[in-house]
Amino acid sequence: FLPWWGYGPFNQSGWGSGFGLIGALLIIAAAAYLVALRSGSNLPRNSYGPGVTVLGLSLIGIIIVALRWLTVPKIAGWGPQYGMYLTIIAGAFQAILSYRLFKASGEKVPWENKKPQ
Repeated sequence: FLPWWGYGPFNQSGWGSGFGLIGALLIIAAAAYLVALRSGSNLPRNSYGPGVTVLGLSLIGIIIVALRWLTVPKIAGWGPQYGMYLTIIAGAFQAILSYRLFKASGEKVPWENKKPQ
């Protein structure tokens, strides 16, 4: 990973960023799931469609990374660095594209399927 926070040559990569790593891994997992679906792999089916799965992973991942960005110490020049900004931009881009995939697929959000008739 690239430097996520620090000051000059003293920085911390994404691997040591605490709970922000979980968000980055969720963003990567959403992308890997989408690539596997597009390549025609036999993936186990879940109760939700691929659009909901990719959108959910992307949104949860970007929220976790954004929370980490808000909790990075910003004291005397220390603060977020370009690795965190690139992760936020990539996660936001992925969330927007996964939302478009979700809308184009015609899937319903999970809680709409549970309404009583």
